[in-house]
Amino acid sequence: MNRFDFIKALTLTPLAMSSLNTLSELLYWLDLQPTTHKLPAIFTSHGNPMDIIKSRTERPFWNTLYELGKKLKLKYDIRAALVISAHWCTRGSFVNICEEQKQIYDYYGFPDEYYQVKYKAIGKPDLATEIAALSDHIQPTTEWGLDHGAWPMLMHLFPDVEIPVFQLSIDYYAKPMYHFELGKVLAGLRNKGILIIGSGAIVHNLPLAIKKMQENDTVPYGWEAEYDDWVKKQLMNKNFSALIEYLKSHPLGKMAAPTPDHYVPMLYVLGTMDQNDEIKFFYEAPTSLPAFSETSFLIS
Repeated sequence: MNRFDFIKALTLTPLAMSSLNTLSELLYWLDLQPTTHKLPAIFTSHGNPMDIIKSRTERPFWNTLYELGKKLKLKYDIRAALVISAHWCTRGSFVNICEEQKQIYDYYGFPDEYYQVKYKAIGKPDLATEIAALSDHIQPTTEWGLDHGAWPMLMHLFPDVEIPVFQLSIDYYAKPMYHFELGKVLAGLRNKGILIIGSGAIVHNLPLAIKKMQENDTVPYGWEAEYDDWVKKQLMNKNFSALIEYLKSHPLGKMAAPTPDHYVPMLYVLGTMDQNDEIKFFYEAPTSLPAFSETSFLIS
């Protein structure tokens, strides 16, 4: 029975409704209940700002997200999406509890058309507040909204803007294990209809990328694929300790992720895994830019 049919059946049962005085109370109660199917969790690239105005025909990765979104909506009852974006870094962890999700254009110096793209998403304050109560480390906030680590990806994954969405910030100063352990805290949300999305990149070295751009050279350095392949092997072997200790476990770790922001969203997703989950890569094509990776996967 899907959620709509369940609501209909429940409203026809006077005894069941006797303790639920309003429709809003009913919907709030339902949002906290387990769903029939456990949702996947996703780690995905969000591309780079230069790709934002490209169509799904021009940009194969956007089309991959679009097709993935269609499959997810057919198979699962998605009540909301929680995005851990590389572009909301804070001291401490915060979850946005606003109903209106401000669209943030957190990139600079681009032509006007890059600031005309709209994604008018709504939040889910009741669920966001419930998530803040899961851990003393998570604080509710009305600051922020959806940044370019979230909405450019979401506008292809869920182009009809029918899925409520909100973000959890990244504690920039926390150790990698903190992010993995906080992912464990969030794991139960997958049983409650919340799609957890880590948005970042396995390889993200902006200074080296800019260096190539200044030289008018868009050819990857070569080491990107080596490190990307190594990470994929650790994922398939569920060798999470090596991925958590990424700055020490591989000689290229510090070069691939000189700052934690784009890498650690993956650790949140891995933290939500259980022993029965499998990792499935849905995009493995090499990036067209140096010092980046677009490898993306889901767990289910």
